[in-house]
Formats: sequence, C-alpha cells, structure tokens
Amino acid sequence: MTREEALFLVTSWTKNKNLVKHMLAVEAEMRALARYFGEDENLWGLTGLLHDADYEMFADNPAKHPSKIFPELEKRGVDLKISQAIRSHAWGWQKEAPEPTTKLDWALYTCDDLSGFIIACALVRPDKKLKSLTVESLLKKWPTKSFAAGVHREHVELCESKLGIKLEDYLSICLEAIQGISDDLGL
Repeated sequence: MTREEALFLVTSWTKNKNLVKHMLAVEAEMRALARYFGEDENLWGLTGLLHDADYEMFADNPAKHPSKIFPELEKRGVDLKISQAIRSHAWGWQKEAPEPTTKLDWALYTCDDLSGFIIACALVRPDKKLKSLTVESLLKKWPTKSFAAGVHREHVELCESKLGIKLEDYLSICLEAIQGISDDLGL
C-alpha cells in the first residue's frame, strides 16, 4: 500500500478533520521514530497513518476499534507488522488486543496519546502555533493531570522502559516531527 492509498482510505473512512489530523500527527511521529531506530520509515509511517482509520465507525462502541481495518489491510496485502501494531495499540481497552511486543508496536502505543498532548499544548499558546513549543514547555504541562486529561501519560512514559528513550528525548523527537507538518495540521 502506498502512502497515497493509505491517505485515501483514511480520508474516505473519516469525516472528522481533527481525527484525520491526529492520524497525520501520529504518522509524523512514527516516521521520526523509525529514523531514530534505523527502521523502515514507510512501514512505520503507514502504521501511524492507518492506526485510527476505523475509529469514527465505532463512535457508539469504541471497544470495537480497531477491527474493520484488518480485513481491509489483508485485502490490500499490507505487511502483517502494521496490523499487529494497530491491534496492540488497543491494548488495555479492547479485550482481544494483545500487549505490544515489538519496537513498532510500542512506538505506536506510546506516541498515540503524545500527539494529542502536543497539540493541546500548542492550542493554549498565545499564537496557537506548534513552532512556539519547546520540550521545556511540554515538560512544564506534563505533571498537570487536569491539562489534556484524556492523555494517558503512563502510556507515553513507557517510552523509557519499552523503547529505551528518556521521556525528555522522546518528547523532543515527537515534537520536532509534528512541528514538521504544522501546515498540514493548521497549527
């Protein structure tokens, strides 16, 4: 599957523009993490882009997400590593979801929530721009659980034990990645 095909699938299944932007942000993070680890940037990027493609379909029953994406990926002959990572990103809320095991799995699991935190931090800045964020500004907001309360910080913090990246460095990698697509995000 090419990136263009994946983006078409995402935008044809997802009408909520903010959800599409979330998937673009996670794609950017995953590409940056692939570069960091010397992994396949296209494979990791597609994983990030596709991970929530069926989310909107299950708005009334989020525990079913992800599920519809898997037959679609199989039909298109997508690498099974992508399906595995997407399955395991639901670990903890979907009964059938396996625990992440690979670097790819853990990267998706840990950066999914982080993208929302970074965007929330940008939205409270006076200029509402990603470019004005720094790792220090993210770290300042990090302990305030009432800020971006839906972000599972404990998932993100697994970057240290599961990926071997200190939280501060992880924030830096992901922030820079999202800043790189700020025009696509309108931030």
